[in-house]
Amino acid sequence: MSKLLFKMRYVPEDEAQEVRELLEENDIAYFETHAGYWGISVPAIWAKREDQFDRARELIEKYQVQRTKHLREEFKIRKQRGETKTIWHSFLEDPIHFVIYIGMIVLVLYFSLRFFLSF
Repeated sequence: MSKLLFKMRYVPEDEAQEVRELLEENDIAYFETHAGYWGISVPAIWAKREDQFDRARELIEKYQVQRTKHLREEFKIRKQRGETKTIWHSFLEDPIHFVIYIGMIVLVLYFSLRFFLSF
């Protein structure tokens, strides 16, 4: 019987591809399911054979630890270089839309909270 190995909802394509390659390199039989037309199914990678499930989970967990470490280091380097996007960068890119969005947020908060704040 098949067992769920890796849920792929909201997973970047590069990560999904790397997991597929990892499984193929280690001769682990798997298949994928997709979300379907309405997005209600489970997009995932499944182990075809139960005897390979534990080994596959172990490989995926090691991979995810390494990926997390790598991405954190990459983010730290970009942050030190000043390459990360901040709120100030968003404002400078498109100040009109930025002000409109902030105004809409304030308006929604006002209408949501005015009944609670009127004594």
